[in-house]
Amino acid sequence: MTDERRPAGELEAGVLAALWAAGTPQTPGQVQLSLGTGLARTTVTTILTRLHDKGVVERQRQGRGYAYAPVRDAQDAHGLTARRMHSELDRDSDRETVLARFVAQLSPDDERVLRDLLASDDR
Repeated sequence: MTDERRPAGELEAGVLAALWAAGTPQTPGQVQLSLGTGLARTTVTTILTRLHDKGVVERQRQGRGYAYAPVRDAQDAHGLTARRMHSELDRDSDRETVLARFVAQLSPDDERVLRDLLASDDR
């Protein structure tokens, strides 16, 4: 699968990772270079614009364009991932089958962690 055809969530996660790694606001061209993938600059710009519209990144004018920075630090990436997982689950009306297939593909260690989390009272 080419980078342009990867799911939007994967592309957004990659762009966010590049912004967190940079530590300073980045232009779409800088993000494109740091990703080192086959993404076009226009695709990176679209992803950054979507992330801005979602309130995940902020932007500041730099020349004729913008430089982007994450609103939250990398630790909040877990919350973003969890929201994406919920969003994907909500797209299918047969939640039981989706969850069953998800669990069937977990590694033994991940399955143990999930069982421990479900058994805990701190949910």
